[in-house]
Amino acid sequence: MAFRNITGLVFSLLFSVGIYADELEINPQHPEQYTVVAGDTLWDISAKFLKSPWNWHKLWHGNPQIVNPDLIYPGDTLYFSMKNGRPSLRLSRSNEVKLHPNLRKSSLTDEIKTIPTDAISQFLTSPKVLDSDELEQDPYIVDFKGEHIVAGSGEKIYVRTITQAETLDYTVYHKGQPYISPETGEILGYEALYIANASLEREGDPATLTITKVQQEIRLGDRLMPNSEKTSPLNYMPKAPDTFIRGNIINVLNGVSQIGKYNVVVLDKGLKDGIKIGNVLAIYHKGALVADPYKMKDSTVLVKLPNEVAGSLMVFRTFAKVSYALVMEANQAIHVLDKVQSPEDY
Repeated sequence: MAFRNITGLVFSLLFSVGIYADELEINPQHPEQYTVVAGDTLWDISAKFLKSPWNWHKLWHGNPQIVNPDLIYPGDTLYFSMKNGRPSLRLSRSNEVKLHPNLRKSSLTDEIKTIPTDAISQFLTSPKVLDSDELEQDPYIVDFKGEHIVAGSGEKIYVRTITQAETLDYTVYHKGQPYISPETGEILGYEALYIANASLEREGDPATLTITKVQQEIRLGDRLMPNSEKTSPLNYMPKAPDTFIRGNIINVLNGVSQIGKYNVVVLDKGLKDGIKIGNVLAIYHKGALVADPYKMKDSTVLVKLPNEVAGSLMVFRTFAKVSYALVMEANQAIHVLDKVQSPEDY
């Protein structure tokens, strides 16, 4: 984990030589030096020096000689300078760090993460987004053993239909709200709300399973899906999408009404649109319709104000037609139906 997925990001973001300043926008308020502290993220550190923290790949491609970069840890100090019109950063290790030949002694949890992973960890395995075909095909609960009205941990449920199972572990979920395209009205998928975990005892129609963990009340008709151990990475390589993307924020997760920094939102673009994990998009607040002050008597004359940049977000989980993203920057209030698109320096 310590060296996985970090190689390209850390030094390509920060240890730059050989790239002209006019090819990369430097933050005009950048510090001359910065000492890394616990709780920092690579995104925030990069933003101290770059106007667009996701432009790490430009630095990387400009520095092919950096083959095996190290990691950044709390206590390390970064020194910024301009040499022959080119930006450069030098690293000084903390005096408290013990060095050994080809080995750095540190905890695997000490390295600076790209983003605050605690903000997204609960969304890496559940909820999920399924299309209508998946919903109709998944097995569902038809009864509880022992004439129970509801089932709790340790109790058995009967499920149609599980035969030739490839796993013993299942997730019980409830069909949630549909995600709808605000532009076409198409249903992009349904939220699969996590209810419980269950273990397969006997295949069949019905099959018998035992509830192993309960988060919400289990209902007749709730469906099951195999438990997948595959999870999204906890470190990311932020970059602009490979193709131009324009979409919308269609929901905000975790029950919040105000969208701000480190909130998780749902986008109406997914794998089929070219969205990938790590893609960074700019957020635009939708411009309002206002009356023309010189034509107030004509209520049909309205002026559409331009969309204004409200922040940026990074995609961390993808589905066929929607994706989950973490708001990384918010310079004004963000709302459902605000626009997202590839950054201006795409």
